[in-house]
Amino acid sequence: MRALVVTAVAAEADSVAAGLTPHPDDPVTAEARTLPGGYPVHRRDLPGLAADVLVGGVGPAAAAAGTATALALAEYSLVVSAGIGGGFQPAAPPGSLVVADAIVAADLGAETPDGFLDVQALGFGHSVHLPPAELAARAAEATGALLAPVLTVSTVTGTAASAAALAARHPLAGAEAMEGFGVAEAAAAHGLPVLEIRAVSNAVGPRDRDAWRIGDALAALTAGFRALGPVLAIWGARHE
Repeated sequence: MRALVVTAVAAEADSVAAGLTPHPDDPVTAEARTLPGGYPVHRRDLPGLAADVLVGGVGPAAAAAGTATALALAEYSLVVSAGIGGGFQPAAPPGSLVVADAIVAADLGAETPDGFLDVQALGFGHSVHLPPAELAARAAEATGALLAPVLTVSTVTGTAASAAALAARHPLAGAEAMEGFGVAEAAAAHGLPVLEIRAVSNAVGPRDRDAWRIGDALAALTAGFRALGPVLAIWGARHE
């Protein structure tokens, strides 16, 4: 199976590529190349799995553009959105992993006097993509992750009030990040299944950089993809 793994920044791509490296002594940046538009890609090869790890940019629009570019240039069986993000407490503490059972555009819509209406309620499309249920469940089990919705936001939550409002609209949410829905939109346009996995670097809520655990989250991302690689290979063999 050939999978496209889309990250936002180089540090996330390096962490994913490290997890997908067959031998610990292999350099993470081996077989790197750059796509038109300046998108860097790492190629990793495991038994039954070829993975291209793309640095697609920050935010849903950049992620959609980078993903669409990669999908136009090669054939893939699966698209994975991966990186770090905020976790809803106490279910997803810093250093843990969340695998999405739903990829949700959490702030795409309109404010009204009666509250927020998402784009689907407005009649302008859809606001949720669903990963294959079997794959998401197996990925969560293999990585020890929480299986829960992951929210895509264009503005990271930074206050207690906004965190409470977001949690009230999405009470089952496990994490928030900025790229998943954009990646999923591009995958859907190409008729491909999508998966999202997030390593939690901070709690969703008041912005406190001293409490961020980015190093721990990147390490968790590497460990997660070390466990995830065989799951993707097995799933691909059954569904291709």
